Amino acid sequence: MRLLVVEDDNTLNRQIVTALEQAGYAVDAAFDGEEGQFLGDTEPYDAVILDLGLPKVDGVSVLSAWRREGRKMPVIILTARDRWSDKVQGFDAGADDYVTKPFHMEELLARVRALLRRATGHATSEISCGPVKLDTRSGRVTVEGNPVKLTSHEYRLLSYLMHHTGRIVSRGELTEHLYDQDFDRDSNTIEVFIGRLRKKLGVDIIQTVRGLGYLLDAGQTKT
Repeated sequence: MRLLVVEDDNTLNRQIVTALEQAGYAVDAAFDGEEGQFLGDTEPYDAVILDLGLPKVDGVSVLSAWRREGRKMPVIILTARDRWSDKVQGFDAGADDYVTKPFHMEELLARVRALLRRATGHATSEISCGPVKLDTRSGRVTVEGNPVKLTSHEYRLLSYLMHHTGRIVSRGELTEHLYDQDFDRDSNTIEVFIGRLRKKLGVDIIQTVRGLGYLLDAGQTKT
């Protein structure tokens, strides 16, 4: 899953980005509203963390512009604790959730996980497909209860497919959502990661749909 952090405080921005990357996300960062709005307009993010007090263009204006253009990615706004009016403005502009500063990073991570689950129709932190279970809270993957060790990119790929179980996902879409903006993207590596995932999982839940992409389907499970 690919996220965008728009926060003008350099230290806080880096702290959020680091925490999200350690949690298994691909993350891009912007430090003012103008850059953030441009990235949100041109890149396919799964969620955005947006500060409201931004230079150049304020966060409410950025969010309002995204929604006018039909951008539907979930957005968490960051607000000062004593500015309740900012929260109201943010929700009216199209925000999905908010976190007040200062905040505990674990709370922000939990809210990100919840937003991503809701956006893809999942009710709990554990996502299942046949015998495969992925705990988004701990990053743990198991097959029939047995833990499976994955690399960061393998985990990102499986997580994206499991969040979108039952839908064909193209190789191009996977490439766009697995890597951050600065990564040297090569869609051919997706095939390599798919092959590794199939081998490590040991169950046939990832189908190749010729000419279209990949489909995660528990109904096709074979051991």
